[in-house]
Amino acid sequence: MIPRYTRPAMAAIWDPQTRYRIWFEIEAHAADAMAELGKIPKEAAKVIWEKGRNATFDVARIDEIEREVKHDVIAFLTHLSEIVGPEARFVHQGMTSSDVLDTTFNVQLTRAADLLLTDLDALLAALERRAFEHKLTPTIGRSHGIHAEPTTFGVKLAFAYAEFSRAKERLIAARKEVATCAISGAVGTFAQVDPRVEEHVAKAMGLAVEPVSTQVIPRDRHAMYFAVLGVIASSVERLATEIRHLQRTEVLEVEEFFSEGQKGSSAMPHKRNPVLTENLTGLARIVRSAVTPALENVVLWHERDISHSAVERMIGPDATVTLDFALARLAGVVDKLMVYPANMQKNLDRLGGLIHSQRVLIALTQKGAAREDAYRLVQRNAMPVWRGEGNFLDLLKADADVRKYLSAEEIEVNFDLGYHLKHVDTIFQRVFGRS
Repeated sequence: MIPRYTRPAMAAIWDPQTRYRIWFEIEAHAADAMAELGKIPKEAAKVIWEKGRNATFDVARIDEIEREVKHDVIAFLTHLSEIVGPEARFVHQGMTSSDVLDTTFNVQLTRAADLLLTDLDALLAALERRAFEHKLTPTIGRSHGIHAEPTTFGVKLAFAYAEFSRAKERLIAARKEVATCAISGAVGTFAQVDPRVEEHVAKAMGLAVEPVSTQVIPRDRHAMYFAVLGVIASSVERLATEIRHLQRTEVLEVEEFFSEGQKGSSAMPHKRNPVLTENLTGLARIVRSAVTPALENVVLWHERDISHSAVERMIGPDATVTLDFALARLAGVVDKLMVYPANMQKNLDRLGGLIHSQRVLIALTQKGAAREDAYRLVQRNAMPVWRGEGNFLDLLKADADVRKYLSAEEIEVNFDLGYHLKHVDTIFQRVFGRS
């Protein structure tokens, strides 16, 4: 995490004070359950809450203790005893460090998912608004980067909306999968801690009980979570890359908003660069870089080891903070995106009508030409246009072999731009539930 790409709400989830607050809540809820079961005095559980509820944990003091004991949870418990007093001896009864660490990590990941879901909602709202704004704004569709057939800019945005809608569904599922709690003790057998303690803590922390934890919560859950973040990051990059291509000088169909006083280059005063979407491309790489380590974390020795620990201390904050920033930035880009319909029309006309070649091909076959012959006739007239030698419609009308099948009027009918937009309403109905 670096401040440049960090938003406060997401950063707060990973702040040491937040982490220690969650640690305390887990321990205090566990003490409540143990008190109800008669394992520790009820008065002790009450004191633990009273002394710790509003405490500010001294991060520097905990770090100082950890330098001596070489164990983060023990360092925290030692500091907690300084706050709570003698009743602290009833804290962490029968529990192991992973009970606290794993449950806390899952709390943080679920809270992070909630913020990311809010980010997705904001992005979806921006995409929907702009898609309907440009529902019937014609533009050229491209395959292999080359002009293909007409579409609309609204359809392009509808595609992105559908993709991020799927992203939202995946993140909801990933949040549910990672939202589990383990308070099962050494090697996960509950030998020293009653399973009812786990049930109580899980409910209090808004989590589900982990069916079998083996002392650690299975990391396949986390692998799925980070994989989903990686897919979302790829969707961010897909849309960002589309905008970057469309902003190229030779295309200039859209452009990132350029504010008053903004400067694009230290050397060239004329520049207006797609810096936000280029930045999003880079940020997506950072998020995806967490996926492989998360997958490798699934493999642990026997009931547990800590090979996953250092990895998660980095990828947890970095991936969620970075994706949070990226989604918010992308929503802003879409919301303020400058769209140039005149340039879109100019590009549609750039190839002299070649974008209608398939309609002419089909028309010829419907009038009796073999497909191979129809393709040859259309391509024969298309290639000169590629070389800048004439207009496609005029060449077709002048081709005697084409005119054996189609009259001039029948050829012209196939050059109607509106023909390609006739099912836009259907697409929007499918994507947005309205047209």
